[in-house]
Amino acid sequence: MTASEVPEVRFKIASEDWEFQQIHRLNYQTFVEEIPQHAPNADRSLIDAFHEQNTYLIAVRGQRLLGMMALRDRRPFSLDRKLPNLDQYLPCRQHPCEIRLLATTADSRNGVIFRGLANLLFRHTLEHGYDMLVISGTPRQLGIYRDMGFVPFGPLVGTGEAVYQPMYLTFESFRKHRRAFRALASAPRHRAAEPLSFLPGPVVVRAQVAAAHQRPGVSHRSPAFVRDFQATQQALCRLANAHHVDILMGSGTLANDAIAAEMSLWSSAGLILSNGEFGERLIDHANRFKLRFQTLQVPWGRAFERRAVEEVLEHNSALRWLWVVHGETSTGVLNDLAMLKDITAARGLRLSIDAISSLGTMPVDLRGVTLASGVSGKGLAAYPGLALVFRDASSRPASPALPRYLDLGFYSERGGIPFTVSSNLLYALKTALEGFEGEHHFAQLAQLAVRLRDGLRGLGLTPVAESATYPAVTTIALPKEHDSTRVGESLEEAGYLVHYRSDYLLARNWLQICIMGACTLIMIDELCGALREAFGTAIVRE
Repeated sequence: MTASEVPEVRFKIASEDWEFQQIHRLNYQTFVEEIPQHAPNADRSLIDAFHEQNTYLIAVRGQRLLGMMALRDRRPFSLDRKLPNLDQYLPCRQHPCEIRLLATTADSRNGVIFRGLANLLFRHTLEHGYDMLVISGTPRQLGIYRDMGFVPFGPLVGTGEAVYQPMYLTFESFRKHRRAFRALASAPRHRAAEPLSFLPGPVVVRAQVAAAHQRPGVSHRSPAFVRDFQATQQALCRLANAHHVDILMGSGTLANDAIAAEMSLWSSAGLILSNGEFGERLIDHANRFKLRFQTLQVPWGRAFERRAVEEVLEHNSALRWLWVVHGETSTGVLNDLAMLKDITAARGLRLSIDAISSLGTMPVDLRGVTLASGVSGKGLAAYPGLALVFRDASSRPASPALPRYLDLGFYSERGGIPFTVSSNLLYALKTALEGFEGEHHFAQLAQLAVRLRDGLRGLGLTPVAESATYPAVTTIALPKEHDSTRVGESLEEAGYLVHYRSDYLLARNWLQICIMGACTLIMIDELCGALREAFGTAIVRE
């Protein structure tokens, strides 16, 4: 095998049977044969006492395990058994985690594996919100641990050759020494853990969602799939207080095309509100379907005021519908849905909304809304690829005036599945909805958004939308002396993905931070620290 054919080293969370089997063997080689901490056995395999509770961070090349460490966040820790008064040595923290079973194969002790596992540990700690790590390390490597910010405490534990130094690492020290954790050998065949994503999509999905997506595909005509499809429709309607939803294969753009197609059958004029990029796209959808409409446009970053909307409608009684973006993804502005429902209901108008970025990131009540668009990714935290069209009536006859794929009446006549639907995407969405925590999730996102915006203001950065915001999107306008592309690339090199590549962001020197996927307060603080570094020593001031 040539050098170019040697598989790269991957750092990941253990999930496969062969990985666990090799974990048990490496555990035996290290803590029975090399360090006589446990008694030998004929199987030459050692299953840790806390195996079922451990999360294993591992390094593999091909199907060979090179190194590992185990994390466990349940008390009592193994160190509790060795130091009965453990808490008297530790700072008070809410979410501690213990690191154990740090080991590498004999031919992998060159520092690369250790640094890679440390890098993965850094990511995992941020994602799960741990604020202190506890470990018993070999005294021979005490200097390395100190460089990473660990603080030795208490007496040595263990006996004979299996003697260890208890240590802890607080979040504050973690941040101070994060470069040591992020530093991973730059050899081309060694890959770090995935970067932390603050993109509007695709978002990080839960392991259960990923597993559902990997299930073997099934026919969209099978009775079991039809039942699961209908169950997913019902779950979506419960989440949004909607009467009916159609699920199409496509993106949010397709969902809005389907809404424009539906509105083209109304034979009446309407009003489109625009205060950002996606409001402008609604106008484009309407033009392509030759709808008759007027527009009310306000500067990007501002929400619509009730009186301004009412004045347009009062001056033209022929306007019979209104179309607007609920959460304007380009700026982070939240348009007042309750106000718009009140205005349209008082005048007997039909109301359509783009709820693509608000659905799943905050409560969305579609009662009184005629049509609304959504997607399977973003706030619902499944995979992109399913377009959602909510409507207040479940059926109408199919219309030959519309393309078949966009004819919602045709969907009704065919039981909601007139064309192929990916079972992989459907089951991923169904699983995401089953694990959706509703009020707790929305409250957590709101807390994260407050932390983020406070951190940005601490850097002298002002969000484009100062009021009428929603949690999922924060857009910031960078000063002229800082180029958004350079800042975005610098963050990406540091392991943080933010949104800056869309044309409308590039044109305005804007940077966008989205919290639609898995996120913690620690991740927010880390991102703000990385932003500070990306700007250099001169912090931006208002």
